[in-house]
Amino acid sequence: MTEMMELSKIGDNHKLLADMAGNWNYTVKMMMDPSGKPQESKGTATRKAIMDGRFFVAEHSGKFQMPGPDGKMTDMNFKGMAIEGYDNVKKKFVSSWIDNMGTMILTSEGTYDAASKTFTYTANCEMMPGMPVRIREVIKVVDKDHHNFEWYEDRGSGETKSMEIAYTRKK
Repeated sequence: MTEMMELSKIGDNHKLLADMAGNWNYTVKMMMDPSGKPQESKGTATRKAIMDGRFFVAEHSGKFQMPGPDGKMTDMNFKGMAIEGYDNVKKKFVSSWIDNMGTMILTSEGTYDAASKTFTYTANCEMMPGMPVRIREVIKVVDKDHHNFEWYEDRGSGETKSMEIAYTRKK
């Protein structure tokens, strides 16, 4: 029981996540076609502590354009939510993600490099039947009011960056 109590304590890694709590504006660039121009859109995110600071919920919302059934671009409302934390047993950052564009729960694990102020998460998923995808997420903390997120996918032929998000804390 003593060990369990010790492992349940909030530590420095939880405080790193706490530094990113707050309200954010973001600009996202989606690279659907690596040779084409990125699609850009904007949104907001709110990240707040839960479970006495052991975990953080991040809720995202925005709009972006996608091809409709007729092939014409149409506005889509986007909603997404992450639960993030640091697992003292695994000694890893952990995250889960859900959104209104699918039915999977993406779970990832990661590390933090203090020298570069960078979180790096990895995950595996199957977005389409029979199409496994390795994912790498990189979150670079620029300062207390800015951080950048990059999403890389490897569908078996090498890694490709398919998304960038620049976050700015709301004043």
